[in-house]
Amino acid sequence: MLTTEEKKDIFKKHGSTESNTGSAEGQIAMFTQRIAHLTGHLKSNKKDYNTQRSLIALVGKRRKLLDYLKNKDIERYRSIVKELGLRR
Repeated sequence: MLTTEEKKDIFKKHGSTESNTGSAEGQIAMFTQRIAHLTGHLKSNKKDYNTQRSLIALVGKRRKLLDYLKNKDIERYRSIVKELGLRR
């Protein structure tokens, strides 16, 4: 999982400050890191269904935040998708 310093770095890079943990961009970036971690875990532990369920829920949360950002401010949406290298 992510350490406190890694989380601060994510929010500093994608949010405005490291204490601004409520920004949509920061949360999307953190979810993306967690999704990458869980995906790697599932590659070696194929039968870990609890983690699989958590991963699906996390992807849904990130999708909802991306949809919110897309409706609220399309430029911020485009920049975060480009920064993180997401498909959409």
